[in-house]
Amino acid sequence: MYRTALEQLQKWKEKKRRKPLIIRGARQVGKTWLMKEFGKCAYEKTVYINFDSNDRMKKLFEESMEVERLVTGMELYAGYKIEPESTLLIFDEVQEVPKALSALKYFNEDAPQYQIICAGSLLGVALHQGTSFPVGKVEFLDLYPLSYFEFLTAMGKAEYVSLLRKGDFGMADAFRKDYVDLLKYYYFIGGMPEVVQAFVDSRDFNEVREIQQRILAAYEQDFSKHAPNEAVPRIRMLWNSIPQQLARENKKFIYGLIKEGARAKEYELAMLWLTDCGLVHKIHRVTVPNLPLKAYEDLKAFKLFLVDVGLLSCMVGLRRDVLLDGNELFKEFKGALTEQYVLQQFMTIKGINVYYWTADRGTAEVDFVVDNGMDVVPVEVKAEVNLQAKSLRVYQDKFHPKWSVRTSMAGYRREEKLLNLPLWAVGLLE
Repeated sequence: MYRTALEQLQKWKEKKRRKPLIIRGARQVGKTWLMKEFGKCAYEKTVYINFDSNDRMKKLFEESMEVERLVTGMELYAGYKIEPESTLLIFDEVQEVPKALSALKYFNEDAPQYQIICAGSLLGVALHQGTSFPVGKVEFLDLYPLSYFEFLTAMGKAEYVSLLRKGDFGMADAFRKDYVDLLKYYYFIGGMPEVVQAFVDSRDFNEVREIQQRILAAYEQDFSKHAPNEAVPRIRMLWNSIPQQLARENKKFIYGLIKEGARAKEYELAMLWLTDCGLVHKIHRVTVPNLPLKAYEDLKAFKLFLVDVGLLSCMVGLRRDVLLDGNELFKEFKGALTEQYVLQQFMTIKGINVYYWTADRGTAEVDFVVDNGMDVVPVEVKAEVNLQAKSLRVYQDKFHPKWSVRTSMAGYRREEKLLNLPLWAVGLLE
């Protein structure tokens, strides 16, 4: 399976002042596979250490931070000499041994020639529990489920992606039905690597749902196993309320939908836990779309999205025939899936910050506003071909953006200050 993150890892390897790299991401997004695949493709040797239930390695890192001693211990564990230039060191589930995280500081300062990549499914949670963290001594790479373009490549349609990247919309439009059908598949399957691989191998939608249900069950087990006991019921309730929150026309998160009378303060820890795990994305409202958007965020108003569109469609029990064949009763939730999909593509674009905008009295809402450091770009999302965008017009009249984006199932069209981009080409916004 091809992941664009492999290119980012190659750039990291080629840096002159490289620091140990930490890959962040939710469980099951493919961190372990990515690290091992990179080791296989780019190095002569790989030393893979999984700290989960690994007493020998725990003991090694608990006893001393001296780099030379640590390297000797890892050589004995691997059974061969570690050559800094040609060996990749992989620390997996690194949150299980906080001292291994702390050791990255000493590798960076005293032995920067060693090439180290780490990952941990609950790393964000571990850091909030006071783990000593090597601030400024490491680099980060965020890994998400497969984007739609990566999904197309996995489905054997790499040339469809090349066509879009060349900007040949005339040719792409001739294959519009294929792009739309595959996009509907993506809404159902999502981008979790195990799920995508299973579908590529078997083309079995029932197997897709079984694996997604297994992943969701594993997340629920993580709540019980790793979260503070008193927070577990609230984490579950908040997590299970997300599909209902997204099904509403105004997708602003309402605590009262979790439980009648629920208050933000009661769910702070649950929210923090889910965002730290990478299981939810919290997108804040901005009051005024000025640079930098962070300075204008409204901390009390936000939307919550899941890590993956396929998991969202699984949570609501969406049937394959309803999604793929079209159904009049499906109109309401189609908007939720489409917005989740667009947000998921945004998360894979480096160097942008994503928010949304509503007028003070709620009379107009733009689904997303994106800050790339130079401009603020409003993005209106439409689930079908309907191009009426009253809220976007209100926004344009009020703030006069240099350009705006409207994405829908309609074809590509560029107007003076408006880009109409098909949903299946949203990855081009990068």
